[in-house]
Amino acid sequence: MIELAVTVTKLWQRIPKAALVGVAVLLQCVLLVLMVADRMQILREGREVTLQTQPVDPRDLLRGDYVVLRYDISQVPAGALAGKPADARHPVVFVKLAPNANGLYQAVSVHAEPVAVTAPQVLIRGRVGNYGGSCGADRRSFCDNLPIKFGLESYFVPEGEGKKLEQARNEQKLRIVAAVLPSGRAAIKRLLLDGEPVYEEPLY
Repeated sequence: MIELAVTVTKLWQRIPKAALVGVAVLLQCVLLVLMVADRMQILREGREVTLQTQPVDPRDLLRGDYVVLRYDISQVPAGALAGKPADARHPVVFVKLAPNANGLYQAVSVHAEPVAVTAPQVLIRGRVGNYGGSCGADRRSFCDNLPIKFGLESYFVPEGEGKKLEQARNEQKLRIVAAVLPSGRAAIKRLLLDGEPVYEEPLY
């Protein structure tokens, strides 16, 4: 066993450093391509849902060239989950959404596991944040109200455009259209300002 380890070590040392760097760069490129392909799948195949943004705490300012986003569905009542055990401090949950009379999707219920939905309902996957799944004596129970993040909480914009969108967001004039797969994974597809598209993600 020791001889095998020594042999492997010697073989590893014989590999040129340039080759190792090349392999590392190649792996990073492959991972990047896979991430882009995954996002493209969501944007192409996901069902579109329109979400109303909400004002953000003024302490949470524009960060660089992206706008911080918060939604009506960013905090939802736990409903039947309240007080039940959570499997982590920040558990994954699934929120059932349905459109209201204005076509905006709102939370209907929240679940620890995927549940069946019928169109036009959708199920969006999120993760409870800010200790929302850490109530009770053991800190592992769902609280009455759950702050949830869906991976839709920031959007990169051209330099200098952020302040305009921040103001629109705080005046509740900004909405986003998200694409949601049956698995619940979601991505921002376009931004609407006063109902008109201002930014749209390319589908390549």
